[in-house]
Amino acid sequence: MSKFRYRDRETADKVIKKLKEMNLEIRLMHVCGTHQDTLVRYGLDTLFRECGITIKQGPGCPVCVTTAREFEEAMRLARAGKTVATYGDVCRVPGRYGSLLDLKTEGFDVRIVYGIEDAIRIAEKSNKEVVFMAVGFETTAPSTAAIVLRSLPENFSVLSCHRYLPPALFALLEMGEFKIHGIIEPGHVSTIIGLEPYEKLSIQYHIPQVVTGFEPLDMLMGVFMLASQIKKGEAKVENEYTRVVRYEGNLKALKVIDTVFEAFNIDWRGFPEISNSGMRLKDEFGQVDSRKKYENELEGLDNEVFVEAEGCRCGDVLRGIIDSKECPLFGKTCSPTNPIGPCMVSVEGSCNIDYKYGSKRN
Repeated sequence: MSKFRYRDRETADKVIKKLKEMNLEIRLMHVCGTHQDTLVRYGLDTLFRECGITIKQGPGCPVCVTTAREFEEAMRLARAGKTVATYGDVCRVPGRYGSLLDLKTEGFDVRIVYGIEDAIRIAEKSNKEVVFMAVGFETTAPSTAAIVLRSLPENFSVLSCHRYLPPALFALLEMGEFKIHGIIEPGHVSTIIGLEPYEKLSIQYHIPQVVTGFEPLDMLMGVFMLASQIKKGEAKVENEYTRVVRYEGNLKALKVIDTVFEAFNIDWRGFPEISNSGMRLKDEFGQVDSRKKYENELEGLDNEVFVEAEGCRCGDVLRGIIDSKECPLFGKTCSPTNPIGPCMVSVEGSCNIDYKYGSKRN
């Protein structure tokens, strides 16, 4: 099916008309940076507001929710003479003393890669210790896990910053900082985990959820399905993204995650510690766990306090408390060329997206 069928204006107008006829005033949240991109790029956020529907971005940007402490771990290892390989947007996230990219300009060995396979190739051709900083939710964790199960170079290890998404949703609702009437669940993550992990959320908090794709009509239909549930007083998990997502998810990917990783409690940027939300390599894979392999280099980090840069409100953006433009630094001291926080760095970050498309729309 052509993607342009998901950008049909006539169909979109019909959905918008139906939403306006519902006469609702509701607040929804999505937890995926790609959804935010679709909302802002195509002006859907404005259309939805005309229907009485406000949509906030939650903790759906994996680079954004990775904490300053984890970035400092990678930077310490780079300063200690290790080769640190990771994605381009990860390299640009600023910490207390600059970013990984800043370390690269100072002569430390930081490599930008497209994925873990690139990092392994670097290790195979090098005599140095190579660390891959692995960031992402259940979407990218299977690729890391599958590699860990292979025979790897002795000079290669993984700094796992992977996270499970569903525990963050429970934490968000438990905090109860504002009323959410429904949740747009991420298509990418749901491709792996399926629908079942969301069902407890609907039961416990009586909140409607819809797994949604990324084309404009996907978003429109996902919101329409949520609005219909809210109108009827229902609270269930529905799947708009049926062409990709199955109820059971990707069983092979889930198995490889379960084989390699175990859950543990970890902080998220903008959140307190979230139970069983981190992915840690199991003990049998300790030889490729950077935290165990380089325990001495990372000693003392647990005693340090890491805070956001002064004035940065990325944490509030990730919890849906404010929109990006409400941060006092947005578009002033903080921009994609001079990011103060990760939400302005990552292509999935709300600040980066609002900055990129906002000026065009204005």
